[in-house]
Amino acid sequence: MTNNNVILEVKDLKLHFPLHYGILQRVVGHVKAVDGVSFKLNDGEVLGLVGESGCGKTTVGRTLLRLYNPTAGEIWYHRTTGERINLAELKQKEMKRLRRELRMIFQDPFSSLNPRLTVRDIIAEPLEIHGVARGQKADERVAELMQKVGLNPALMRRYPHEFSGGQRQRIGLARTLSLNPRLIVADEPVSALDVSVQAQVLNLLQELQAQLGLTLIFIAHDLSVVEHISDRIAVMYVGKIVEMTETDTLLRHPLHPYTEALLSAVPPADPDVRAERIQLQGEVPSPAAPPPGCVFHPRCRYAQQVCAEQVPQLEEVEPGHFVSCHFARELQLKGIPA
Repeated sequence: MTNNNVILEVKDLKLHFPLHYGILQRVVGHVKAVDGVSFKLNDGEVLGLVGESGCGKTTVGRTLLRLYNPTAGEIWYHRTTGERINLAELKQKEMKRLRRELRMIFQDPFSSLNPRLTVRDIIAEPLEIHGVARGQKADERVAELMQKVGLNPALMRRYPHEFSGGQRQRIGLARTLSLNPRLIVADEPVSALDVSVQAQVLNLLQELQAQLGLTLIFIAHDLSVVEHISDRIAVMYVGKIVEMTETDTLLRHPLHPYTEALLSAVPPADPDVRAERIQLQGEVPSPAAPPPGCVFHPRCRYAQQVCAEQVPQLEEVEPGHFVSCHFARELQLKGIPA
């Protein structure tokens, strides 16, 4: 459940990767992977971040935790002590003291685990790095974490290759939980798993989030997955958030044409219902050369001349409903029927 205690406040976050050319490797341009993202996250809330591949959602998550250094913007983290810290300005050494509170679940359960370490060593590594527990105490903590994520502690001496994909993702989740974090960025944690295993991991995440009061940023490209776990959803397109509101409101009453197109691709619950699929024309623009005006206008069936000339700002059109579209108040868009 959400509350009014803000844990994270992101203001105009940008990450531009330089493009180099020639023998001298001159900078000839930039890939605008994240281009002015702003949002607030409440303590205990689950925010879903969705969009097509390459829209910048994973880059946002990694930048928030300073795995990438932002080009511009502010990332204000509110600690339980009342301290307010701009993560964007911290050096990596200064970030270490916050790594216990800010953790990440990586997308690929195969490449994110060191194949040379046992499960015990993988889960215990953060405990040892931060001086929380060693030896027998670490073993006890590992056993507790494995039970919490539904794994048999008797298997802690085995290696990652001896587990299935779903079990590996549970190992990664146990490692993430080892330091009792407040905020977790889950980067497509179920996209590499079979559908049946996806449901198991999602249900486990929901249970742990409720038990431990975790705050989650859940990154995915599948709206049906995000709907299952999120309190609010933010939709990204070419490095920008184009719409953000509560989950049910977004699904039933979208205000951005791109969100409407995404929702039209979700299969209806009733197999006898034939939904109208919106086929977007053209390709996703390159973040190295985004179009002028609204980045979505070349593919938007509602676009007018102003869309190609002026950049729409993300504004609160309805209470708690943010959208960046010149005609958000005029369009009547279709969502998913209740």
